[in-house]
Amino acid sequence: MALEWLALLRRAHHEFSTRIETITDWSAPTPDTEWTVDALVRHVVVEQQWVPPLLGGLTIDEAEERIRPLREDLVAEWHLYSGLATAAWDVAPASGPVHLSYAVVTVDHYLREQVCDVTVHAWDLARATGADETLDDGLVAAVWDVFDEQRDMLGASGLFAAPVAVPDDAPLQDRLVALTGRDPRPAEGDNR
Repeated sequence: MALEWLALLRRAHHEFSTRIETITDWSAPTPDTEWTVDALVRHVVVEQQWVPPLLGGLTIDEAEERIRPLREDLVAEWHLYSGLATAAWDVAPASGPVHLSYAVVTVDHYLREQVCDVTVHAWDLARATGADETLDDGLVAAVWDVFDEQRDMLGASGLFAAPVAVPDDAPLQDRLVALTGRDPRPAEGDNR
């Protein structure tokens, strides 16, 4: 597995960790209009719970038996499951099979998917909590490369809202956020 993507995973987890520490209103809305901050964090933490059993070769049904309900302290749960997931990534073979809900993919494919997911949700969390929205440039560039290649599929997948129009010369992070159906422009009255 490319060491670069393992390093990017750590950066994505760091970006999420710095935002999770700033949460004061767990019921605040997020850019993903169906989720509050609480629901967003739960989603990301549960995704980390799945990583070790899926990287261990279990099927979705087998892995599901290992997923436990989250405890109340979601910050502690994030740190616990982020650490367990990262440790699992460190020993996973790049070409090993991973059983996901939509297909069997390689470990490398799943790693890139997870880096993208955590990165976008780190931005969501920053926007929802009023934290610094600026993400690591290398991380943004890597996620952009993945999503830009999948541009047509992203819109058809139903996982994201329709892309938001931004100028072609907008900063790369703004173009990335817009491609995933999020509006990177500050909300009205926001002085950021």
